[in-house]
Amino acid sequence: MYRKDYLLRLVEEMTQVISKVFGLKHQKKHTEALWEIDEMLSRQFRLNSKLLNSLSAEGIVQLFRSGEIVEADKLQSAARLLEEEAEIYLDMDKPEEGNTLLEKVLHLYLSASIFGGDPKLFELPKRILSLQERIRPYGLTDETERLLFTYTEQRGDYAAAEDSLYRLLGHEAVEYREGELFYQRLLALNPELLEKGRLPLAEVEAGLLELKQQYSHQTKT
Repeated sequence: MYRKDYLLRLVEEMTQVISKVFGLKHQKKHTEALWEIDEMLSRQFRLNSKLLNSLSAEGIVQLFRSGEIVEADKLQSAARLLEEEAEIYLDMDKPEEGNTLLEKVLHLYLSASIFGGDPKLFELPKRILSLQERIRPYGLTDETERLLFTYTEQRGDYAAAEDSLYRLLGHEAVEYREGELFYQRLLALNPELLEKGRLPLAEVEAGLLELKQQYSHQTKT
């Protein structure tokens, strides 16, 4: 009950702040908008934009980890504020800062989802899909691509997971054995689930054969 009440208050306050930030951004009051985000980060998470921008995406995830548990909903809430910050940079005609931060936000959203974040809190699946489409032309880091691979398999989008797998294999960011295990997991599923996941059984079998032909020699040093 406490967690639910906390999240309700958090979402309500964040909604107000994001609405205010949107208005300030529309008025081109970028400094004031950034200050509102920083103030919210400090008040709710005892963090600030300078620190979060200096850390890697995985470093930020660790800030929300307690032992083996990641506070996934707090993580996605902080990521939502950073998404707004990225939009401000883009509005200020700072594409490098904006797009770099958006890629970091995608990593945080994926982590939040994988660690059990509430998908309804900020429409998490929609945000992940939107950021994928926006960032894809610039490329993802291998670390974020690995999360995307895990996320899409968990979601049952096996065709998308396969696409991520082959991008990782092309970068030599995963071992051949990981790909083989992926196809073996799919072969153990009901064919109807594979159809729903846009990767029918025949394509899974063909994918495994192609994997063996192209990558069975691959080793990771």
